[in-house]
Amino acid sequence: MKIDFSKKTEQELLSLSKAADDVLETLRLMGKAETNTVERVIEHHGTFYEMDHYPPGDVLDEETASQYYYHAHRPESGEHGHFHTFLRAGAIPDDMSPYPYEGEEELPLGEDAICHLVAISMDAQGLPTELFTTNRWVTGETFYSAKDTIKLLDKFKIDHVYPCLGTNQWLTAMLKLFRPQIEQLLIERDQRIESYKKENPKTDVFEDEDLEVTSIVQIDIDEQISAIDKELEKRKISMVG
Repeated sequence: MKIDFSKKTEQELLSLSKAADDVLETLRLMGKAETNTVERVIEHHGTFYEMDHYPPGDVLDEETASQYYYHAHRPESGEHGHFHTFLRAGAIPDDMSPYPYEGEEELPLGEDAICHLVAISMDAQGLPTELFTTNRWVTGETFYSAKDTIKLLDKFKIDHVYPCLGTNQWLTAMLKLFRPQIEQLLIERDQRIESYKKENPKTDVFEDEDLEVTSIVQIDIDEQISAIDKELEKRKISMVG
């Protein structure tokens, strides 16, 4: 997935650059303590089991209605595990309607509504390797369109210390740093859903377990920051010249 940063406004680039600083700072501090974002979430909970949520009960910021958990169930991908990020009903506008659904499954609605934003694959060193989106059944979400979910992205913020301030700040900043990729992934997710419907007209696409990951992209923090910095520098040069 190629992101054209030349099409970003100056304000967007500055926001991406600020997020980059936040991501690097949390990694620097964790490095000094010889720990990482994943260790801080799964430690003190005994044996790490596939499918279990870490920490138990998930992480929820009630003020922002932001939520996440870490777990593992994709050994074929080579990842250690992944974070799932969400916004709950408190952050979702009342006039925002779920994606059209004609199936028989009962969706969480009203005060129980929940929107999955993106998942972040992690390696054994606690560094991100991929971003991906999932079908509705995977997380049991309400499921909102890409257009609406993109509007919600800036609302994600975990602003407390449980289970780890550094991991919470890092996740918050990651969704900002890789917002261009997340937006594109959400658009591709909806396109995949619609194409799958046409290919399987008799199937409830949102509950079809043959469709799990709906879009995916490899990521690299250093490469992302380098691309942002190059575009910022280019504009400085052009302004001087």
